Amino acid sequence: MRLTICLTAAAALCAGSTFVAAKGAAPQINHTSWTFTEKGTKLGMSVDDSGNYIENTVAGKHRDHGTAVVKDNKICFTSAMNKEGEVCWTGKDLKAGQSMVTTSDKGQKLRVTRVAYKPLSMPK
Repeated sequence: MRLTICLTAAAALCAGSTFVAAKGAAPQINHTSWTFTEKGTKLGMSVDDSGNYIENTVAGKHRDHGTAVVKDNKICFTSAMNKEGEVCWTGKDLKAGQSMVTTSDKGQKLRVTRVAYKPLSMPK
């Protein structure tokens, strides 16, 4: 996943933003941050106010960046670094410090934790 998510989704997240809002309301991903482990690598992701995400290892190495949008109550990520195309993930309401397992449209499962929003920047 180049949420990789929020997520990836995931990943997600702070300042009142939620991964999925109240019943009937569209999910929010902008201005959120998330941590997760993918294939043994600990990662962090932040989505800015415009829906642009950056994903780095917790050690600071850049892994991915692209755009995140909400579609059909899922968070969809499109990497600017690969040709995988859009990947969408499930979600639910989370506050900073809470975790969930999210599932991609391709069946990949990932445990994500919402953390206080921390803007990330592209490597120089």
